[in-house]
Amino acid sequence: MNILLVLSCMLAVGTAKYFPNHMPLSDEMISYVNKIANTTWQAGENLKGRPISSVKRMLGVLEDPRGNELPTIHHDTSMLSLPDSFDPRVQWPNCPTLKEVRDQGDCGSCWAFGAVEAMSDRICIASGGKVNVHVSAEDLLSCCWLCGMGCNGGYPGSAWSYYRLTGIVSGGVYDSQQGCRPYSIPACEHHTSGPLANCSSSIMPTPKCEKKCENGFSGDYGKDKHYGSTAYNVESAEDQIKAELFKNGPAEAAFTVYADFPSYKSGVYQHVSGAAMGGHAVKIMGWGVENDTPYWLVANSWRHEWGFNGFFKILRGSDECGMESAIVAGLPKL
Repeated sequence: MNILLVLSCMLAVGTAKYFPNHMPLSDEMISYVNKIANTTWQAGENLKGRPISSVKRMLGVLEDPRGNELPTIHHDTSMLSLPDSFDPRVQWPNCPTLKEVRDQGDCGSCWAFGAVEAMSDRICIASGGKVNVHVSAEDLLSCCWLCGMGCNGGYPGSAWSYYRLTGIVSGGVYDSQQGCRPYSIPACEHHTSGPLANCSSSIMPTPKCEKKCENGFSGDYGKDKHYGSTAYNVESAEDQIKAELFKNGPAEAAFTVYADFPSYKSGVYQHVSGAAMGGHAVKIMGWGVENDTPYWLVANSWRHEWGFNGFFKILRGSDECGMESAIVAGLPKL
Protein backbone atom coordinates (compact mmCIF):
# COMPACT_ATOMS: atom_id res chain seq x y z
CA MET A 1 0.00 0.00 0.00
CA ASN A 2 1.23 3.49 -0.85
CA ILE A 3 2.60 5.24 2.25
CA LEU A 4 0.60 8.36 1.40
CA LEU A 5 -2.56 6.30 1.40
CA VAL A 6 -1.64 4.84 4.79
CA LEU A 7 -1.08 8.31 6.21
CA SER A 8 -4.32 9.58 4.76
CA CYS A 9 -6.19 6.65 6.33
CA MET A 10 -4.60 7.41 9.69
CA LEU A 11 -5.61 11.03 9.45
CA ALA A 12 -9.11 10.10 8.41
CA VAL A 13 -9.82 7.73 11.28
CA GLY A 14 -7.50 9.19 13.91
CA THR A 15 -4.11 7.79 14.85
CA ALA A 16 -5.60 6.16 17.95
CA LYS A 17 -7.92 4.06 15.82
CA TYR A 18 -5.47 2.80 13.19
CA PHE A 19 -4.85 -0.75 14.28
CA PRO A 20 -6.27 -3.27 11.79
CA ASN A 21 -8.36 -6.12 13.17
CA HIS A 22 -5.86 -8.73 11.94
CA MET A 23 -2.94 -7.19 13.84
CA PRO A 24 -1.52 -9.56 16.47
CA LEU A 25 -1.45 -8.72 20.16
CA SER A 26 1.78 -6.88 19.55
CA ASP A 27 4.44 -4.66 21.03
CA GLU A 28 3.15 -1.84 18.82
CA MET A 29 -0.31 -1.92 20.37
CA ILE A 30 1.11 -2.13 23.89
CA SER A 31 3.58 0.68 23.24
CA TYR A 32 0.85 2.88 21.81
CA VAL A 33 -1.38 2.42 24.87
CA ASN A 34 1.42 2.86 27.40
CA LYS A 35 3.53 5.59 25.82
CA ILE A 36 1.46 7.54 23.30
CA ALA A 37 -2.23 7.36 24.12
CA ASN A 38 -1.90 9.15 27.49
CA THR A 39 -4.79 7.14 28.85
CA THR A 40 -5.91 5.77 32.21
CA TRP A 41 -4.78 2.15 31.87
CA GLN A 42 -1.75 0.01 31.14
CA ALA A 43 -1.39 -2.71 28.52
CA GLY A 44 0.84 -5.76 28.67
CA GLU A 45 2.14 -8.59 26.48
CA ASN A 46 -0.47 -11.29 26.04
CA LEU A 47 0.62 -14.11 23.72
CA LYS A 48 2.85 -12.07 21.45
CA GLY A 49 2.15 -12.72 17.78
CA ARG A 50 -1.32 -14.13 18.26
CA PRO A 51 -3.83 -12.56 15.85
CA ILE A 52 -6.59 -10.49 17.36
CA SER A 53 -9.09 -12.35 15.18
CA SER A 54 -8.53 -15.43 17.39
CA VAL A 55 -10.10 -13.56 20.29
CA LYS A 56 -13.38 -13.14 18.43
CA ARG A 57 -14.56 -16.66 19.22
CA MET A 58 -14.60 -15.75 22.91
CA LEU A 59 -17.03 -12.90 22.32
CA GLY A 60 -20.37 -14.65 22.46
CA VAL A 61 -22.98 -11.93 22.91
CA LEU A 62 -25.38 -11.93 19.98
CA GLU A 63 -28.10 -9.46 19.10
CA ASP A 64 -31.41 -11.11 19.88
CA PRO A 65 -33.64 -10.96 16.77
CA ARG A 66 -36.68 -11.03 19.05
CA GLY A 67 -35.53 -7.85 20.80
CA ASN A 68 -35.19 -7.44 24.54
CA GLU A 69 -38.45 -8.46 26.15
CA LEU A 70 -37.44 -8.06 29.78
CA PRO A 71 -39.02 -5.26 31.84
CA THR A 72 -36.81 -2.41 33.02
CA ILE A 73 -36.84 -1.70 36.75
CA HIS A 74 -36.41 1.68 38.42
CA HIS A 75 -34.95 2.17 41.91
CA ASP A 76 -35.99 4.99 44.19
CA THR A 77 -32.55 6.32 45.04
CA SER A 78 -33.81 9.16 47.23
CA MET A 79 -33.64 6.95 50.32
CA LEU A 80 -30.31 5.33 49.44
CA SER A 81 -26.96 6.63 50.63
CA LEU A 82 -24.71 5.33 47.86
CA PRO A 83 -21.00 5.36 48.80
CA ASP A 84 -18.21 6.78 46.65
CA SER A 85 -16.83 3.26 46.25
CA PHE A 86 -18.36 -0.16 46.64
CA ASP A 87 -16.80 -3.64 46.52
CA PRO A 88 -19.21 -6.54 47.16
CA ARG A 89 -16.32 -8.75 48.23
CA VAL A 90 -15.96 -6.48 51.25
CA GLN A 91 -19.69 -5.92 51.75
CA TRP A 92 -20.53 -9.65 51.76
CA PRO A 93 -17.37 -11.47 52.94
CA ASN A 94 -19.25 -14.72 53.59
CA CYS A 95 -20.00 -15.20 49.88
CA PRO A 96 -16.91 -16.85 48.34
CA THR A 97 -18.18 -16.83 44.75
CA LEU A 98 -17.73 -13.05 44.72
CA LYS A 99 -13.97 -13.57 44.77
CA GLU A 100 -13.88 -16.24 42.06
CA VAL A 101 -12.99 -15.96 38.38
CA ARG A 102 -14.17 -18.73 36.07
CA ASP A 103 -12.83 -19.85 32.69
CA GLN A 104 -15.11 -20.20 29.68
CA GLY A 105 -12.47 -22.14 27.74
CA ASP A 106 -12.63 -22.45 23.94
CA CYS A 107 -16.31 -21.54 23.79
CA GLY A 108 -18.28 -18.36 23.13
CA SER A 109 -20.15 -18.92 26.39
CA CYS A 110 -19.49 -15.57 28.04
CA TRP A 111 -23.25 -14.88 27.91
CA ALA A 112 -23.82 -17.92 30.14
CA PHE A 113 -20.87 -17.26 32.46
CA GLY A 114 -21.79 -13.64 33.16
CA ALA A 115 -25.25 -14.87 34.09
CA VAL A 116 -24.45 -17.86 36.34
CA GLU A 117 -21.65 -16.02 38.14
CA ALA A 118 -24.04 -13.20 39.13
CA MET A 119 -26.80 -15.70 39.97
CA SER A 120 -24.46 -17.60 42.28
CA ASP A 121 -23.46 -14.40 44.07
CA ARG A 122 -27.05 -13.25 44.45
CA ILE A 123 -28.23 -16.54 45.93
CA CYS A 124 -25.59 -16.22 48.64
CA ILE A 125 -26.30 -12.53 49.25
CA ALA A 126 -30.08 -13.00 49.44
CA SER A 127 -29.66 -15.91 51.87
CA GLY A 128 -27.43 -13.89 54.17
CA GLY A 129 -24.48 -16.14 53.37
CA LYS A 130 -26.32 -19.34 54.28
CA VAL A 131 -26.59 -20.76 50.75
CA ASN A 132 -23.42 -21.10 48.68
CA VAL A 133 -23.79 -22.68 45.26
CA HIS A 134 -22.12 -22.56 41.86
CA VAL A 135 -24.94 -22.24 39.35
CA SER A 136 -24.01 -24.40 36.35
CA ALA A 137 -22.75 -22.71 33.20
CA GLU A 138 -22.90 -26.16 31.55
CA ASP A 139 -26.62 -26.58 32.21
CA LEU A 140 -27.51 -23.09 30.96
CA LEU A 141 -25.19 -23.29 27.95
CA SER A 142 -26.37 -26.67 26.73
CA CYS A 143 -30.07 -26.77 27.62
CA CYS A 144 -31.42 -23.26 26.98
CA TRP A 145 -32.26 -23.52 23.28
CA LEU A 146 -34.00 -20.12 23.35
CA CYS A 147 -30.77 -18.52 24.60
CA GLY A 148 -29.00 -18.61 21.23
CA MET A 149 -26.41 -20.97 19.79
CA GLY A 150 -24.46 -22.28 22.77
CA CYS A 151 -20.71 -22.00 22.18
CA ASN A 152 -21.43 -19.91 19.09
CA GLY A 153 -23.01 -17.16 21.18
CA GLY A 154 -26.18 -16.30 23.03
CA TYR A 155 -28.46 -13.70 24.59
CA PRO A 156 -27.89 -12.57 28.20
CA GLY A 157 -31.52 -11.53 28.69
CA SER A 158 -32.77 -14.96 27.68
CA ALA A 159 -30.39 -16.58 30.17
CA TRP A 160 -32.13 -14.75 33.02
CA SER A 161 -35.58 -15.60 31.65
CA TYR A 162 -34.56 -19.27 31.52
CA TYR A 163 -33.37 -19.06 35.12
CA ARG A 164 -36.78 -17.74 36.17
CA LEU A 165 -38.93 -20.11 34.09
CA THR A 166 -36.95 -23.36 33.92
CA GLY A 167 -34.27 -23.19 36.60
CA ILE A 168 -30.59 -24.16 36.46
CA VAL A 169 -28.81 -26.88 38.42
CA SER A 170 -25.52 -26.57 40.28
CA GLY A 171 -22.14 -27.15 38.68
CA GLY A 172 -18.59 -26.04 39.32
CA VAL A 173 -15.65 -25.33 37.03
CA TYR A 174 -13.97 -27.83 34.71
CA ASP A 175 -12.75 -31.01 36.40
CA SER A 176 -14.05 -29.85 39.79
CA GLN A 177 -16.49 -32.75 40.31
CA GLN A 178 -18.56 -30.13 42.08
CA GLY A 179 -22.33 -29.94 41.76
CA CYS A 180 -24.75 -31.66 39.44
CA ARG A 181 -23.29 -30.55 36.08
CA PRO A 182 -19.73 -29.14 36.24
CA TYR A 183 -18.33 -27.42 33.16
CA SER A 184 -17.03 -29.97 30.66
CA ILE A 185 -14.93 -27.69 28.41
CA PRO A 186 -11.27 -27.67 29.49
CA ALA A 187 -9.67 -24.52 30.85
CA CYS A 188 -7.01 -22.95 28.61
CA GLU A 189 -4.71 -19.95 28.45
CA HIS A 190 -6.52 -16.85 27.17
CA HIS A 191 -4.02 -14.40 25.66
CA THR A 192 -1.47 -15.14 28.40
CA SER A 193 1.41 -17.54 28.95
CA GLY A 194 0.77 -20.04 31.71
CA PRO A 195 0.72 -23.68 32.79
CA LEU A 196 -2.22 -24.75 30.61
CA ALA A 197 -2.41 -25.34 26.87
CA ASN A 198 -3.20 -22.26 24.81
CA CYS A 199 -6.78 -21.91 23.69
CA SER A 200 -7.12 -23.21 20.14
CA SER A 201 -8.07 -21.35 16.98
CA SER A 202 -11.60 -22.76 16.86
CA ILE A 203 -14.42 -23.07 19.35
CA MET A 204 -15.42 -26.31 21.02
CA PRO A 205 -18.79 -27.87 20.16
CA THR A 206 -21.61 -27.00 22.52
CA PRO A 207 -21.98 -29.71 25.19
CA LYS A 208 -25.00 -32.00 24.92
CA CYS A 209 -27.99 -31.16 27.09
CA GLU A 210 -28.14 -33.98 29.62
CA LYS A 211 -30.89 -33.62 32.18
CA LYS A 212 -29.14 -35.74 34.73
CA CYS A 213 -26.36 -35.19 37.23
CA GLU A 214 -22.85 -36.54 36.74
CA ASN A 215 -21.91 -39.83 38.34
CA GLY A 216 -21.02 -39.41 41.98
CA PHE A 217 -23.37 -36.50 42.67
CA SER A 218 -25.84 -37.46 45.37
CA GLY A 219 -28.66 -35.15 44.35
CA ASP A 220 -31.40 -35.39 41.73
CA TYR A 221 -31.36 -33.20 38.59
CA GLY A 222 -34.91 -31.92 38.99
CA LYS A 223 -34.60 -31.28 42.71
CA ASP A 224 -31.21 -29.58 42.35
CA LYS A 225 -32.53 -26.71 40.25
CA HIS A 226 -32.22 -23.10 41.35
CA TYR A 227 -34.75 -20.55 40.15
CA GLY A 228 -35.02 -16.83 39.76
CA SER A 229 -38.12 -15.03 40.98
CA THR A 230 -37.61 -12.13 38.56
CA ALA A 231 -35.61 -11.19 35.45
CA TYR A 232 -35.19 -7.61 34.28
CA ASN A 233 -33.12 -4.92 32.58
CA VAL A 234 -31.28 -2.43 34.75
CA GLU A 235 -31.92 1.19 33.80
CA SER A 236 -28.84 2.68 32.13
CA ALA A 237 -28.50 5.70 34.47
CA GLU A 238 -25.37 5.54 36.63
CA ASP A 239 -27.22 5.88 39.94
CA GLN A 240 -29.67 3.17 38.90
CA ILE A 241 -26.83 0.74 38.19
CA LYS A 242 -25.21 1.61 41.50
CA ALA A 243 -28.48 1.08 43.36
CA GLU A 244 -28.97 -2.33 41.76
CA LEU A 245 -25.47 -3.53 42.65
CA PHE A 246 -25.63 -2.04 46.15
CA LYS A 247 -29.01 -3.60 47.01
CA ASN A 248 -28.89 -6.95 45.20
CA GLY A 249 -25.30 -7.76 44.24
CA PRO A 250 -23.49 -8.29 40.92
CA ALA A 251 -25.33 -8.29 37.59
CA GLU A 252 -24.53 -9.31 34.02
CA ALA A 253 -23.29 -6.65 31.60
CA ALA A 254 -22.61 -6.78 27.87
CA PHE A 255 -20.24 -4.45 26.03
CA THR A 256 -18.34 -4.03 22.77
CA VAL A 257 -14.78 -5.36 22.83
CA TYR A 258 -12.20 -3.45 20.81
CA ALA A 259 -8.80 -4.72 19.71
CA ASP A 260 -6.95 -3.03 22.57
CA PHE A 261 -9.00 -4.67 25.34
CA PRO A 262 -7.29 -8.13 25.33
CA SER A 263 -4.01 -6.38 26.26
CA TYR A 264 -5.49 -4.81 29.42
CA LYS A 265 -3.34 -5.23 32.53
CA SER A 266 -4.25 -2.52 35.06
CA GLY A 267 -5.89 0.85 35.55
CA VAL A 268 -9.25 2.06 34.27
CA TYR A 269 -9.90 0.78 30.76
CA GLN A 270 -11.31 2.98 28.02
CA HIS A 271 -11.07 2.35 24.31
CA VAL A 272 -8.14 4.10 22.67
CA SER A 273 -7.21 1.97 19.64
CA GLY A 274 -8.33 -0.85 17.41
CA ALA A 275 -11.48 -1.97 15.66
CA ALA A 276 -14.60 -3.41 17.29
CA MET A 277 -14.42 -7.21 17.47
CA GLY A 278 -17.73 -8.28 18.99
CA GLY A 279 -19.94 -8.35 22.05
CA HIS A 280 -18.78 -9.81 25.36
CA ALA A 281 -20.64 -10.53 28.60
CA VAL A 282 -19.12 -10.15 32.07
CA LYS A 283 -20.10 -9.75 35.71
CA ILE A 284 -20.34 -6.12 36.83
CA MET A 285 -19.74 -5.93 40.58
CA GLY A 286 -19.07 -2.51 42.06
CA TRP A 287 -17.51 0.90 41.52
CA GLY A 288 -14.86 3.33 42.72
CA VAL A 289 -12.38 6.03 41.70
CA GLU A 290 -8.73 5.53 40.74
CA ASN A 291 -6.47 8.55 40.19
CA ASP A 292 -9.55 10.77 39.84
CA THR A 293 -11.04 8.45 37.20
CA PRO A 294 -14.41 6.84 38.04
CA TYR A 295 -14.73 3.14 37.23
CA TRP A 296 -16.91 0.06 37.36
CA LEU A 297 -15.37 -3.07 38.89
CA VAL A 298 -15.90 -6.10 36.64
CA ALA A 299 -15.05 -9.82 36.62
CA ASN A 300 -14.05 -11.45 33.33
CA SER A 301 -14.14 -15.21 32.50
CA TRP A 302 -10.64 -15.57 31.00
CA ARG A 303 -8.83 -17.04 34.05
CA HIS A 304 -6.94 -15.26 36.83
CA GLU A 305 -3.88 -14.60 34.67
CA TRP A 306 -5.71 -12.06 32.51
CA GLY A 307 -6.05 -8.44 33.69
CA PHE A 308 -5.52 -8.03 37.41
CA ASN A 309 -6.32 -11.47 38.81
CA GLY A 310 -9.08 -11.92 36.25
CA PHE A 311 -10.83 -8.62 37.03
CA PHE A 312 -10.79 -5.24 35.29
CA LYS A 313 -11.94 -1.68 35.76
CA ILE A 314 -13.74 0.27 33.05
CA LEU A 315 -14.61 3.96 32.80
CA ARG A 316 -17.82 4.80 34.63
CA GLY A 317 -20.46 7.39 33.80
CA SER A 318 -20.08 7.69 30.03
CA ASP A 319 -21.46 4.34 28.82
CA GLU A 320 -17.96 3.23 27.81
CA CYS A 321 -18.18 0.58 25.08
CA GLY A 322 -21.94 0.44 25.72
CA MET A 323 -21.62 -1.34 29.08
CA GLU A 324 -24.08 0.87 30.96
CA SER A 325 -26.78 0.28 28.34
CA ALA A 326 -26.84 -3.52 28.50
CA ILE A 327 -27.16 -4.75 32.10
CA VAL A 328 -29.55 -7.54 33.04
CA ALA A 329 -30.24 -9.23 36.35
CA GLY A 330 -32.87 -10.91 38.49
CA LEU A 331 -33.63 -11.93 42.05
CA PRO A 332 -33.29 -15.51 43.26
CA LYS A 333 -36.14 -17.63 44.55
CA LEU A 334 -34.98 -19.06 47.87
